[in-house]
Amino acid sequence: MERESQLPLRNKVEAVTLPALSCVALCGGTHGNELSGIYLVQETLKNKRKGEAMEAVTVVTVISNPRAVQQRVRYTETDLNRCFTYAMLSAPVSERTPYEIIRSQELNSLLGPKGSGQAVDLICDLHNTTANMGLCLITYADSDWICLHICKHLQREMATIPVRYIHYDIPLSEAFSLESVGKHGFAMEIGPQPHGVIRSNIFTAMQEAVHLMLDWVRLFNSGTQFDEGSVDVYTMVKNIDYPRDPYTHNITAAVHPELQDRDFCLLYPGDPIFLSFSGEILRYKGKEPLYPFFINECAYYEKGVALLLARKSKVKIPAIQCSRA
Repeated sequence: MERESQLPLRNKVEAVTLPALSCVALCGGTHGNELSGIYLVQETLKNKRKGEAMEAVTVVTVISNPRAVQQRVRYTETDLNRCFTYAMLSAPVSERTPYEIIRSQELNSLLGPKGSGQAVDLICDLHNTTANMGLCLITYADSDWICLHICKHLQREMATIPVRYIHYDIPLSEAFSLESVGKHGFAMEIGPQPHGVIRSNIFTAMQEAVHLMLDWVRLFNSGTQFDEGSVDVYTMVKNIDYPRDPYTHNITAAVHPELQDRDFCLLYPGDPIFLSFSGEILRYKGKEPLYPFFINECAYYEKGVALLLARKSKVKIPAIQCSRA
């Protein structure tokens, strides 16, 4: 049984009305080897061609990085999902500019501009992780009532997979991933699934979550009022790299078996965190218990990240209703 710390409760907020979500962008293939989102976007496109439309909302489907999708690689030159800061979106382009930076500016023109009133109302960017994270909505806001209510709806309706809300506390100007381009947005991260592989249970869970999200948007736009409540929010605090040889920079340890696959289980000071290749147990030296996630994510080896750590708080969310109703 998980040892749980007492969660702080944010101040209560009043009921609010918000504009309709008339345009939702469903994006897949931001990383070309994360297959669930790619196939789901392609399936959605197929259904749209058959004339299956959803009332009260326009769904824009996007394959974010078509070159990487074609080659079945994460990216071709640089990680597209690190190219959406204001600085990179406004950078001059030359013949030597990496394809992904050019593509980020194209996507900003299509779905943004970022931070403007012309941006799409909601971006859902579909991702897979090799970590045992279940289904997570990752955002840059811990007070976006739209995203928090969608998360609450998924938590209530999805029985087969845990649903969590992750918050990166980064200013919009420095927010680096695609979902930051929309007025509201989140990455829908689901795993575990190996990159370059499709697993039916992971695809089905993502498909169910997307359908539930779009159902929620339709209800919201029709004037349905959603009651107040609360959502546990995991705010990223820091990341931890693998132990490395000081001369070669090669890793010298793997994630400890007691930590592997235990994403979102509290990690306490002194708990095992790595097992060195020589057999030594390395323990967590932090001063407070935190929640690990993206544990041993395959794609993060190149970024020098073995796991991320988050602090959990309970965010009170108000009743909301579409102001157009």
